Amino acid sequence: MAKSKQPNRSLGLETAEPALTPPTLPSEATTFTKKPKLAAGASRKKEIPEGLWTKCPKCSTMVFDKELDENLKVCTKCSHHFPIGARERINSLVETCSFEEMDASLESVDVLEFTGVASYKSKLEAYQKSTGLKDAVITGIGLIGARRVALGVMDFGFLGGSMGSVVGEKLARLIEAATHKRTPLIIISTSGGARMYEGMFSLMQMAKTCAALAYHADARLPYISVLTHPTTAGVMASYASVGDLILAEPEPVIRVHELADSSVNFVVSMPMSTP
Repeated sequence: MAKSKQPNRSLGLETAEPALTPPTLPSEATTFTKKPKLAAGASRKKEIPEGLWTKCPKCSTMVFDKELDENLKVCTKCSHHFPIGARERINSLVETCSFEEMDASLESVDVLEFTGVASYKSKLEAYQKSTGLKDAVITGIGLIGARRVALGVMDFGFLGGSMGSVVGEKLARLIEAATHKRTPLIIISTSGGARMYEGMFSLMQMAKTCAALAYHADARLPYISVLTHPTTAGVMASYASVGDLILAEPEPVIRVHELADSSVNFVVSMPMSTP
């Protein structure tokens, strides 16, 4: 009887197969590209090009400059009134090409030879160059609708709209011309007051302008005073406060202070809202 062959059974002593060595991969396959780091201080915030948007200081809304110009420099959201230059204000008020400027060549001179951190003469030259104006007011005759009016507009950008001899003289001549031609008078004020560089000569303009306005009133002709932010000190204490009708833009700083008589020293700040 043939014996069947039994398979050999191992007792757990099998010979271990040699480990396989993984194939060597090219160095490029195991290299990971690192993400570039942002440079120190670099910002992802996009820069807003200048001349396109303006941030409203009252409501912080970004207003498109073209839209702001079309709305006469008034914020479309909160009605905040932005500062506006004298020529730009004149262009927004009178009919096109109807304004005839008066006394455009008058310039201030350094009568007292004032010296300080900078001389008065150098300040005048710097402001004339930066604003394109001879002084802080523009005067002339123009048309508003069909009505011919005498118009004086101050510019705060020229030495804070301060009133010196030239400002007072130009306004006095404007008032006299309005009286002579029997036209209504409008003066739009923005000023830090009398010009300290001219001493008492600037203070004399308060009396001169008010005297001319008295003759205008005697002729029974209207005078409208418009107060814009800010209108203070010697200007507010003289011609700006004696109008037959006084108007103001919303929330201006209107202030009178440091008058000679302490019994009438006062400070007025009048926030005004639009209707």
